[in-house]
Amino acid sequence: MKDSKDKNKLAYSEGWLSISVNIVLFGLKYWAGIVSGSIALISDAWHSLSDSISSIAIIVGIKISSKPPDKHHPYGHGRAELITSLIIGILLVIVAVKLIIDSIANLKDPGQTEFGTLAIVIIIVSIIIKELSAQYAFYTARKTGFISLKADGWHHRSDAVSSVLILIGIFISPYFPLVDGILGIIISLFILHTAFSILKETASAVLGESPDAVFIKQLSDTANNSAGFDLKLHHVHMHKYGRHTEVSFHICLPENMTVSEAHNIVKNIKTDIFKQMQITVTTHIDPDNEEINLENYQN
Repeated sequence: MKDSKDKNKLAYSEGWLSISVNIVLFGLKYWAGIVSGSIALISDAWHSLSDSISSIAIIVGIKISSKPPDKHHPYGHGRAELITSLIIGILLVIVAVKLIIDSIANLKDPGQTEFGTLAIVIIIVSIIIKELSAQYAFYTARKTGFISLKADGWHHRSDAVSSVLILIGIFISPYFPLVDGILGIIISLFILHTAFSILKETASAVLGESPDAVFIKQLSDTANNSAGFDLKLHHVHMHKYGRHTEVSFHICLPENMTVSEAHNIVKNIKTDIFKQMQITVTTHIDPDNEEINLENYQN
């Protein structure tokens, strides 16, 4: 799926579906938590609502990132989508801290929890729906390349796992009243782990990452095939702006080559790399007789 409009449409569908599902689940879980007196179930309800908030952020982020380059943003607005992922991670941290506080309070003064059949059914349905939502989010992330959709998928997955823990706690609570507060803390720690994973991956992309050896080899092979000889490609730098990637590198050309000949080679290299790798290239030419330590210029 190469068309950006199709990718955006698929991403929007995931966002709106996520919002609709999570609002419904929030209402059902919160009601079941109030009726049963379960702090863990109420915590899980707020976890579901936080999914809706993050999905709204995703839709806004994708809308902004899809804008074309302009005078003030010559490389486009792709990093808006990365900012969205950071927002999701921060929201998860806030939710987790609040739930830890509530769970500790519940341990100090455990209330009476009474789960009816309907509450159990709601939890089971929630587990199934949230895992299906996670799978759809991961699918759309693979198809579109949006990191924020992958983050949303882990958000859904963490909600499903927390619901599984609550379901286990339902059958243990009659014999161990503190289990509700303990599960609340476990769920919160799981949410925190998910949040930090999202923040770490997104922050790394925002700060910039060195191209790996596999990428450099693919880039070098494509350039060499385009030129018809070894260009001794080196000094590779990569800059990502959401789905738009800019790469700069140095190549070696014979010193007796004319400017016109060198221009044509570089033009063909840029064209072939963009066709095969969807990457925009800027290159610098070095004379082939220059001493170059390639090991010092791999990134």
